[in-house]
Parts: sequence; C-alpha cells; structure tokens
Amino acid sequence: MQRAAALVRRGCGPRTPSSWGRSQSSAAAEASAVLKVRPERSRRERILTLESMNPQVKAVEYAVRGPIVLKAGEIELELQRGIKKPFTEVIRANIGDAQAMGQQPITFLRQVMALCTYPNLLDSPSFPEDAKKRARRILQACGGHSLGSYSASQGVNCIREDVAAYITRRDGGVPADPDNIYLTTGASDGISTILKILVSGGGKSRTGVMIPIPQYPLYSAVISELDAIQVNYYLDEENCWALNVNELRRAVQEAKDHCDPKVLCIINPGNPTGQVQSRKCIEDVIHFAWEEKLFLLADEVYQDNVYSPDCRFHSFKKVLYEMGPEYSSNVELASFHSTSKGYMGECGYRGGYMEVINLHPEIKGQLVKLLSVRLCPPVSGQAAMDIVVNPPVAGEESFEQFSREKESVLGNLAKKAKLTEDLFNQVPGIHCNPLQGAMYAFPRIFIPVKAVEAAQAHQMAPDMFYCMKLLEETGICVVPGSGFGQREGTYHFRMTILPPVEKLKTVLQKVKDFHINFLEKYA
Repeated sequence: MQRAAALVRRGCGPRTPSSWGRSQSSAAAEASAVLKVRPERSRRERILTLESMNPQVKAVEYAVRGPIVLKAGEIELELQRGIKKPFTEVIRANIGDAQAMGQQPITFLRQVMALCTYPNLLDSPSFPEDAKKRARRILQACGGHSLGSYSASQGVNCIREDVAAYITRRDGGVPADPDNIYLTTGASDGISTILKILVSGGGKSRTGVMIPIPQYPLYSAVISELDAIQVNYYLDEENCWALNVNELRRAVQEAKDHCDPKVLCIINPGNPTGQVQSRKCIEDVIHFAWEEKLFLLADEVYQDNVYSPDCRFHSFKKVLYEMGPEYSSNVELASFHSTSKGYMGECGYRGGYMEVINLHPEIKGQLVKLLSVRLCPPVSGQAAMDIVVNPPVAGEESFEQFSREKESVLGNLAKKAKLTEDLFNQVPGIHCNPLQGAMYAFPRIFIPVKAVEAAQAHQMAPDMFYCMKLLEETGICVVPGSGFGQREGTYHFRMTILPPVEKLKTVLQKVKDFHINFLEKYA
C-alpha cells in the first residue's frame, strides 16, 4: 500500500496539463497493478461471538418477550404490507401493559406529572390545588427544582418519606422507616439488585434461590445471569395454586444436596397464577423462612389487584411484625411495589420501590454502593411512585374523581377476571382456576398426543406449538406455560385480562373456536 501511494504521489510535480494527465494516469495504473499483486485481507474475526460472550447472559430466557412475541412483530409487519391473514390485527395479550390495551391513565397522576415536568403550568388555573401542592413538594426536593436533575442513589428523600407513610397506613400503623426504602426502576430493578447482593459461593455452597413454579420469568432470568442455582417449589394447581409449606420443605431439603438455599421468593398476588395468599399461609411461610434461615423476597406489585370477595391482600411486612419480635427482629425481608400494575398501569414511567428490613448495617452500606453505580432511578418514575403512595384524600379537590377512576378500573378488572374464568371453563379441554387477583389467566390446556408429536417434529415445546398456531390462525399473542414453568406433562398459557370487555369477549371466543378445531385436527 505504501509503494502504491508513493507511485501516485510521483505524479504530483509541476507539469503541463497534458503531461500531468499522462503521468498521473500511468502512476495510477502502476499503483493499481501493485494492489492487485497483494491478496485482499479477509475480515478479522469478531471479538464478541456466541462462543466468546458471557455464558450467563446467553443462558437468560424471558418468555414474556420471547420467540412468540418476535413472531407477533413479524406478522404485524406483514399486515402493514397488505399480506392477507385470517385476522386484521395482532392482539398482544402476552404482557400486563394496561395502557397499551386501552386503559385510561388516572387523571390526578398525570396532572401532577405534567406540573412536575413543566413547572410553568403551576400558574395555570386548569390544574387543581392538591395536584399543585404535590408537584411543588416533589420539585422542591429535586436538585435545581427540576425532574431533570439526578437524585440521591436511594431516591428523593421526600418521596421515600411518602412511601414509608403509605406502608404505615396500609399496614394499620406498623411503622416503616424511610431509611429502609429504596426507590427503583420498576420492581424488577429492585429484585435483581437484591439478588445480586445475595448470590455468592461456588460448588455446593453456591446460593440457591427458591422460586414458585409457575413463576414470573424475571426470576429465572436473573438467576441465570448471576449463575445462581434455581430451586423450584411447585404451587398446588388442584388447590387454586395455593402455596404448601410441605412443598417448600421438600424443595429446600433436596436443594441442600447441591447448593446453599439462601433466598425464598414469593409472588403475592400470583403472576401468572392469580392466587392471593391467606394470612395463615403467609405466617407459615415466614415461620419456614425463620426456621431455615432464608432471606425473604415478597413481590407485591399486584397488591391492589384483588378481586375475589373471599380474599384480601396481607403484606408480608405486616404479618411479620404481628408475629412478634422473635420474627420481626430477625427475618430479613425485601418487599417490592411498582407504578406499573394495580389501578395505575403506568408501566412506562418505570417507578417502583423496595422496603428492606433487618438488613445488617454493613450490608446496607454495600447495597447503597451497588445502587450508586447506576446513579439513580429515573426521577420522573420516582415522582409517579410518589403520587401512587400519596393520592388525594377525603376533603381534597381531586378526591372524588380519583376515587371514581380507581374504583372503575379495579371494578372492570374484577368483572373481566370472572368473565375469563367462566368462559374458559365452558371450553372442552380447558380448565381455569379462579382469578383471585393480579391481571392474568393461566388456564390448563389439553394437548392431544398427535399435537405433541407435531411439536417435537418442529423442535418446540407442545404449548409453544399450540400458542404459535393460535397466533398464526387468530392473531392472538399469549405466552406458553413452559416459559413460566409447570409440572411435567401439563400445559398452560398465560393471557392478560386487560383488553376492554368487548375485545376480551372476542379474544375468548376466538380461543374457544381455535381450541376446538385444534383438538379435532390432532385427535
């Protein structure tokens, strides 16, 4: 290359236009000949390949946004290009994204967020005074009185105070310390952070993390990423997905042969299963954790989503406190909440918090250090969380409208939960347990032997095969049960109940028609 460049440069001296052109042309031709002699270099191998990448990341799977969702995206693009399908739209019933499904935002929450985002609106008569009061309080606690500034790594102080006050009200006076509150980027961020600080050891001393089966795939994904050991305990499908402490004992004893079980994760109300745990069950779980010296993780993001008149949400924190100091002073517990679920459905703000109690003082410092690496959670998400825990109260200007909107959302969800359960249970080969809470159905489906064989021929799990066919024939996107875990030989899918009632009826009818045809085809 150097010689070729030199040959070209030789033609650069002062010449007449004609001689310059001939010289330049011959120099270029000579340079070209030199370049042809040298073989073209092959592309250098990539540094990052599937073989060289972090194997823990490669092991991560997240079914809620897995292969079936990618296929749904492909089908949507085909519909946009005018390719004919037996349906006109893809209905994404795979994820609990309320506002994407048409749920309207809570007015008060959006008013406060608008005021925080554009403070000039504080002078507008269009906004109620109780919204302005909250916005001013949040902004005064922010650097430069702006949501655009960083906050402390643990979160804005006044918002942590509001979270603590909310927990105390929720739990009937059980005290909460703002210093134990950590604002997070949704609940997922808190869960993965706590697991990160809990996992240690190698070989048989590697940390074991107990998770329910079926589970929310965040847990198995984080466990894979951290190279921890997943310890499954099975919920009792025949008993409305109840948690049985004898099953916890079986799981922990078997796990001790190959790891150090150190963490017990509970999802209440359940995702994907929708069960709501009784107080007695929670007491039994806390006693078990105390007995086995397990760190408790209580995922309580659906605490507002309880529909069955026979059920009530009990926080682990409250039950732990009421069991007396032997438990409340010793059992380590992290509880999680979020803006994404409940009646709010504000998934995009990524607001959340965790309350961590009985943490060793030195570990608290380590946790804050770990959180400081990501600087802080989004301050807009922190503000949204503040409005959730500090809503209008009786006597305030916005109270009636807020209460009306909240009750409307939760009332509609309760109706849709019952509708879904009833209609699924009318379909031969489908059984759905009562949807006591959360926002999903997780029906059990019968898959004929011929369909299982067809799935194997396509190298798919049988319920993945079923869900893929459902998507391709109806446009309905649901998540196969194998992505959440299930007992061997059983098949399920998870479907959100968030679509508007009329659309939900259409979805359920399409699933019914598909399932009957599927059974006939593979009989």
